[in-house]
Amino acid sequence: MAIYQPPKQGFVGQIVDVVVLLILTIGALYLPLYLGLAGAAKTPAPIANPTWEALNQNAGEQAQWQALGYSDPAAAQDIITARFDYSFDWTALIVMAVLVLGYFFLVVRLSDKEYREVIAERFADRR
Repeated sequence: MAIYQPPKQGFVGQIVDVVVLLILTIGALYLPLYLGLAGAAKTPAPIANPTWEALNQNAGEQAQWQALGYSDPAAAQDIITARFDYSFDWTALIVMAVLVLGYFFLVVRLSDKEYREVIAERFADRR
């Protein structure tokens, strides 16, 4: 049996592959943020007449807030009191699982010929 020779790819093809993968990676990381699916699910719990003490901020933390431009406790209270919303959406989980499994099976199906050639080359003499 002939030894498997993977297809050769030119330099331009490699550059295109890297650029496409970079765009897909950045898109996969930022798309949920742009669609509002991540990072924005925080709900502040404002308090009436906020003070640094009421917000549980010590002198060092107050200095850091002031260094960031928040000299007034009322301006910083939404950030300090914001808590993440940990609600769970079963539909989103199922859709994500279907997409991940579908991608896996797509990759396996499209690479089936190459997988079979490599396996036949490596393990044909062991039968």
